[in-house]
Amino acid sequence: MSGKAAVFFDRDGVLNREVGYVTHLDDYTLYPRSAAAVRCVNEAGMLAILVTNQAGAARRYFPKEMIDRVHEKLVAELASGGAHLDAIYYCPYHPNSDDPELAIDSDMRKPKPGMLFQAARDHVIDLARSYMIGDKYTDVECGWAAGCQGAYVLTGYGRGSRDHFGGGWSREPDILTEDAYQAVQMILAEQEKSGA
Repeated sequence: MSGKAAVFFDRDGVLNREVGYVTHLDDYTLYPRSAAAVRCVNEAGMLAILVTNQAGAARRYFPKEMIDRVHEKLVAELASGGAHLDAIYYCPYHPNSDDPELAIDSDMRKPKPGMLFQAARDHVIDLARSYMIGDKYTDVECGWAAGCQGAYVLTGYGRGSRDHFGGGWSREPDILTEDAYQAVQMILAEQEKSGA
């Protein structure tokens, strides 16, 4: 039995405005078209999965519980837009943390593909038919390392990073577009063309 196709979303700078580290719920604001982007994935029968590095706890910018509170707000705001995530994965570790419990060089920390591999095991995902959407080149590299297509958006750090460092990229992203909503539209068009 072949697995399902998934769209993996990075969080900060992709679904919500990039503010550095979200240390207070008031700082957390979804982009206007994020719920629509996730809803389109839901309606297409693909899995919508969040995969995010959250080293702020390891760096002692906020307590680890803050990550769950932000995700509760994210889930509620997506729900109000008729959208849902099928799963949320995050990596709270950072190798340079002074908290011994979080000072781990984890395979879950992007650009390593551990979160995508874990999601594939948990949800029977066909990674070759799946996509990773991010605003950093490391997000795209994470997708490639897992065997997915990589979509790069110009929200968050995307535009500046592309302008400053894009000339040194070893490979162009499979999709390069303005935001997560446009990325999803391009993904769905590719899926339709391939008959997936």
